Formats: sequence, structure tokens, C-alpha cells
Amino acid sequence: MKALKVDHIGIAVKDLDSVVKFYEDVMGIPLHGIETVEEQKVRVAFMPVGDTEIELLESTSPDGPIAKFIEKKGEGVQHVAFKVENIEEAIAEMIEKGYRMIDQSPRYGAGGAKIAFMHPKGTCGVLIELSERQ
Repeated sequence: MKALKVDHIGIAVKDLDSVVKFYEDVMGIPLHGIETVEEQKVRVAFMPVGDTEIELLESTSPDGPIAKFIEKKGEGVQHVAFKVENIEEAIAEMIEKGYRMIDQSPRYGAGGAKIAFMHPKGTCGVLIELSERQ
């Protein structure tokens, strides 16, 4: 597997609209779009910076993974996503190399991406997302 680039940095937030306003007004980063991913109980805002993105994540449910993350660790960086050419091959290679995967096969992610997460216990405490999108 070869990481092609940092695809995005996922940031868990309590109030998506106010955080979008901060990034637009203070950082000068335009909003590309907002999407709800029902399967992951999350509302996502995409904000491109160069050839990567800031992905703001707001939980749509108190029992969603982002709500649980914020409850445990507070708002902030939740994951770093790396673009890969072939996610199925990347997952197989990580498993073959002995890395623990949260996802054994790709699942649907925001922006039409196929994604899979590596367990942070095997990645120095960082939740790493593998992402394949056009």
C-alpha cells in the first residue's frame, strides 16, 4: 500500500454551523458542501484547503461515534485520512502485516468515498482512515 496524500483531517465538533462559520470567516476556507451520512450518524461539512480537506463531523445522535468521541475526549481532531489507490488491497495488506483494522472491508463514507479505519492501538494512538475516492 502507498498513501497517495492526506485526503482529509476529520475534526469532531458539537455545533457544525458555528465551526463552519469560524473556518470561513477567520481562516478564509470556503465550504464545499454539507452531507448527512445516516449509517454513521453524522453530519459532515467539507472545506477544501489546497489538495486536502478539513472534514468537520457533527453527531446526529447521542449514541453516534462522534458524540461518544466528544464525550470521551472533547472536540478536536478525530482522525487523519489517507487516500489510497485500491482500498480492498490496502485493507488486505494491513491485515497481512498484522495491523488491526476496525473495518475488514470498505464501507460507505461521506463524499462518495469507500473507507476503512485502522485501530488506533496499532497506529500510535491515531485513528487512521484509508479512503478511496475519485
